Amino acid sequence: MTIKYLHDNLEKITENMTYTCEGWILTNRGNEKIRFLTINDGSTIDNLQVVIKNENIKKFKIDSLMLGNSIKVVGNLFLTPNAKQPLEMVANDITLINKTDDGFPIQKKETTLDFLREIPHFRHRTNLFRAIMIIRNSLLFEVHKYFQEHDFINVASPIITSNDGEGAGETLVVDDENKDFFFKQKAFLGVTGQLHAEAYAQGFKKVYTFAPTFRAENSHTSRHLAEFWMIEPEVAFYDLKKIISLADDLLKKVISNTLKKCHSEMKYLDSLQDGKLLPVLNKFIKTKLTIMEYQEVIKELNKVKEQFDEKDIHFGIDLASEHEKYLADKIVNGPVAVINYPKEIKAFYMYQNNDNKTVAAFDLLVPGIGELIGGSQRESRYEYLINRMKELKISIEPLQWYLDLRKYGYAPSSGFGIGFERLIMYVTGIQNIRDVIPFPRVAGIIKM
Repeated sequence: MTIKYLHDNLEKITENMTYTCEGWILTNRGNEKIRFLTINDGSTIDNLQVVIKNENIKKFKIDSLMLGNSIKVVGNLFLTPNAKQPLEMVANDITLINKTDDGFPIQKKETTLDFLREIPHFRHRTNLFRAIMIIRNSLLFEVHKYFQEHDFINVASPIITSNDGEGAGETLVVDDENKDFFFKQKAFLGVTGQLHAEAYAQGFKKVYTFAPTFRAENSHTSRHLAEFWMIEPEVAFYDLKKIISLADDLLKKVISNTLKKCHSEMKYLDSLQDGKLLPVLNKFIKTKLTIMEYQEVIKELNKVKEQFDEKDIHFGIDLASEHEKYLADKIVNGPVAVINYPKEIKAFYMYQNNDNKTVAAFDLLVPGIGELIGGSQRESRYEYLINRMKELKISIEPLQWYLDLRKYGYAPSSGFGIGFERLIMYVTGIQNIRDVIPFPRVAGIIKM
């Protein structure tokens, strides 16, 4: 039984029940007659208070136990409903597994996020990062659970590929340091699993990838990583309307289930943000998604353009983060899907609308963060697709296999991508993307 299990199942605990806890010391306080150790086992940010009395204090050398020590405690559990903690453990036996040296970087004193980013292998032993990573784990589980319950097939998209799926050229090249390419051609770390998911949707209908992706963006903002995880479902026979509905339902179910499962962690993170996080998330879950045409969005933003640093708002502009946040926060006051973007600012594979100016694409924006999901209906017409690639000067040969999908019983499909770390930022309220992934990789920096 973990500490999380104990806290979640207090009604199942009987007085004087024997329990063994293995974990790490967070605090050691008290006097010569009674001592209190606070133990955490990593299953939750909730802790277990261990009481050591009288002669056991010297017997188990409690004075020598320090923050970060790993220990094993055997004792008896008692419910304490009138105390700060709902239960405590009276120790009968304590074994020191391993002590910490004096230089252990996690101490009681306040520590900056910048400092913790320098020690990613230790920072999860703070309450903040323990909470973030527990929520990350829950979101990952809930995403897989949602797709599996809705009859999706998980596809292992390749990490190494010969295709630049976004056509933006921001690829990390795989190089074995020899003069000759290992694969006899240029290969990249994948920027998306979408194209391969499209192939498998032609046969399985409903598929998804959930894998690391890579971008060689020389960006040092709080929203960019060189390595991050993407959730990318693809569904044959779906149009833009159906795929937007799927995206909305997925987000709300995944977030709702995580709030229920990680109540201690969410309550803690909410307290760090003056009680503003949980109301925002609960409102999102309960608010119907608004759908707006891109052209309508341009008109609405122009009415308040003096609010922005980027005031030149016209058809063809790629909405900036400040525009997206204002739209979701102020104009809609809730989640909004912006649809039918100008084709010049979107990827080559998106379905071209009859106006020859826009594509059947959408971005799902949420208050406080802006874009959380980007997706589209895919171009199903071979000639339209090849002409668009030629317009953008995208090499045809490496993507001929993708074009060929349209020749053999192609069922028009739609899909979207969710940056998993962006989703975690939204749910946790964390402002820097480097703090929601265990070991962040950014331009110019790689640790471990």
